[in-house]
Amino acid sequence: METVKVALIGFGTIGSGVARLLLEEGPRIARGAQKKVELAYVVDKDLSRERNVTLPEGLLSDDLDRALEDPEVKVVVQLIGGTRAARPIMLRALESGKDVVTANKALLATHGPELFEKARQKGRSIAFEAAVAGGIPIITGIGQCLAANRIESIEAILNGTCNFILTQMEEHGIDYGEVVTEAQRLGYAEADPTMDVDGTDATQKLAILAQLAFGATVNWEDIPRMGIESLEVGDLLFAQEMGYHIRLVATAELGPEGLDLCVGPTLIPEGTPLAGVQGAFNAVQVVGDAVGPVFFQGLGAGQNPTASAVVADLIDTIAGRSAITFNALNLWSDHDAGGVSARDPKKTPGRYYLRLNVAKELEVASEAARVLKEHNTAIDSLFQYEDPEDAGGAGLVIMTQQTTEGEIAAAVDAIRKLPFVRPGGTRARVAG
Repeated sequence: METVKVALIGFGTIGSGVARLLLEEGPRIARGAQKKVELAYVVDKDLSRERNVTLPEGLLSDDLDRALEDPEVKVVVQLIGGTRAARPIMLRALESGKDVVTANKALLATHGPELFEKARQKGRSIAFEAAVAGGIPIITGIGQCLAANRIESIEAILNGTCNFILTQMEEHGIDYGEVVTEAQRLGYAEADPTMDVDGTDATQKLAILAQLAFGATVNWEDIPRMGIESLEVGDLLFAQEMGYHIRLVATAELGPEGLDLCVGPTLIPEGTPLAGVQGAFNAVQVVGDAVGPVFFQGLGAGQNPTASAVVADLIDTIAGRSAITFNALNLWSDHDAGGVSARDPKKTPGRYYLRLNVAKELEVASEAARVLKEHNTAIDSLFQYEDPEDAGGAGLVIMTQQTTEGEIAAAVDAIRKLPFVRPGGTRARVAG
């Protein structure tokens, strides 16, 4: 059986999982790839860190040049995070005539057009199933299994850290900060969880899905996003009383005026599939014009689920399937006339949940309603309650009728300038 040499660049949590699979499951991987896969190089800048896999002597080094310049290496598995170091490494790998497998969503969301054009120029492929939703096969699902469909919408929980935090707050009544600490202890959250909890991670993944499903090339930084930092246990309890669960949801919806994209805390109706997604799980609901709604759920992060997706991409690349798919999808290409454009985020329609911290005064509700009306936003329901920890304070919970992202954002900015409104509060979309 022919042998294919592979270089693994990045030997952190995911890299360790990939190396263990390649070393321990060689015969099974060879059956799938129809070739023997040899892990020829493992490259990392930190050679002393403890890993949960033992490599053969001499396999691990910090010599990137040797791995990338070896003509016998046919595939580079690039598992370095971020963009600063990862971008030139991937470009060098492609320039050297090597196919690439990656799990780096930030790199693809930021530099997708450049990287995919370089791969096309060199006749190479880029496989990236692990970049979105970890072990869930959503890239293959949309790109291949649903290829007969016009995708109409995507609603997705794409960050397991946020989902764990929100379900813990909801189920156990634990404050946000305390749950973040617990998530870090359990390994669900990074030491600095900012890119998870502020919505950046999910937004980068949504930008990739928008390209895959709709042919829309968008700057992920232009997608409206809100994180979960401002949510309190009370918000999740209020939502439950109204028949909803709050999750961080990434949404892409195709309408007559273009593609609406957004990421943020969302009230999801109880009893719907996304509302039942618990803990560190991810889920993606895709609606196609022919197939209707399709639901994917599984672990979206972690060593083993992500390594599973990476090695599956490696098998497909060696077997030649990735090259066929790469050319057929023609992602991030100026020649793709079938893509749609994202419309102005301010025009994105929706209903909203608002919680305002206010002084306990008679005109609070009427003044808030007045400002909302001035911004073409009608109130569906309003509830005012006393703050048990502040005799002079109160809370105002508002559910709006249909409005737009631009109108609600302007209304909230105006309301926060009213003299009786105090710092804090939150805003979330309402699904359904």
